[in-house]
Amino acid sequence: MSETARLRWDIYCRVVDNYGDAGVCWRLAADLAARGDAVRLFIDDPAPLAFIAAAGAPGVAVHPWPGPHDDPGEPADGVIEAFGCDLPQGAVGGLLRARAAGRTPVWINLEYLSAEGYVERSHGLPSPQRNGLTKWFYYPGFTPRTGGLLREPGLMARRLAFDRSAWLAAQGITVQPGERVASLFCYRNEALPWLLDELARQPTLLLLTQGLAQAQVAQAPPGVRLHRLPWLSQADFDRLLWASDLNFVRGEDSLVRALWAGAPFVWQIYPQSDAAHESKLDAFLQTLQGPPALQALWRAWNGTQPPTRTPWPDDAPWRALCLAARERLLPQTDLATGLRRFAIEKAAGGL
Repeated sequence: MSETARLRWDIYCRVVDNYGDAGVCWRLAADLAARGDAVRLFIDDPAPLAFIAAAGAPGVAVHPWPGPHDDPGEPADGVIEAFGCDLPQGAVGGLLRARAAGRTPVWINLEYLSAEGYVERSHGLPSPQRNGLTKWFYYPGFTPRTGGLLREPGLMARRLAFDRSAWLAAQGITVQPGERVASLFCYRNEALPWLLDELARQPTLLLLTQGLAQAQVAQAPPGVRLHRLPWLSQADFDRLLWASDLNFVRGEDSLVRALWAGAPFVWQIYPQSDAAHESKLDAFLQTLQGPPALQALWRAWNGTQPPTRTPWPDDAPWRALCLAARERLLPQTDLATGLRRFAIEKAAGGL
């Protein structure tokens, strides 16, 4: 099977909370389908797709999560369980039947994104199952020894051709002279009052995304003007990041999109009760190569250090840092291309 072969994929997704799982899985499904592959997306909560992907995508079929006694049918060439969601029993049964018939579907556990050192060590490792099947660990990441990042063909060309003024006008947004445009997409965050005060030091138009950002920001201090956005598709969320001078993003999918946008950004990592998110945040800050002022801002926003007297990074070096990070990442193989190569290689080797 060559790299130009058209593959079939089954992607299994459970929406834990905050819709990030659905966002990553939909973007991956649409990316694979745009390359000519056929994708079945099995999802236990399709509600997020109503706004992030209302128009659907050619080549992607959305199915409900199979019940305990449901048979999803013949497995595809690549079967992805996203973020360790565990395949339903019927899907595992399909893999066993395929093996008995001489087929070799590739079973992949697509893991969460991290810059930590274990990602390179764990990427591509097999996980033999008691039933004789093999599941493979596939880790997205920021180095060539990982699975890469989601990046559709032509994304940078669309970014270059983007007309900021036209898009903002189409959303009914007017930027006043001397005003900085910032976007806010966040989890619950006790540091929000501090952030609003910091933003007020410079005239700022703050674009609030639907959900927790709008729920937490009822008003702002003088110097910060609020604009509440409607629910955005993934394509328009990209355009929001492109149109903003500063982006506050959260979770996994929007972090990657902020990197491709190339504008200054601050990432709110998903908080974990055991504080494991702190080491993940530190690992990414090392990857970004951010100066002390930027690291202090990020840690204050993530609650891992007090926000008092946190210095604000200078805009020009901050923008240059983000552009340099993008240039380092662009030559790496993107996630969908890497997954296709991995599945073809494992199938050709008989697993």
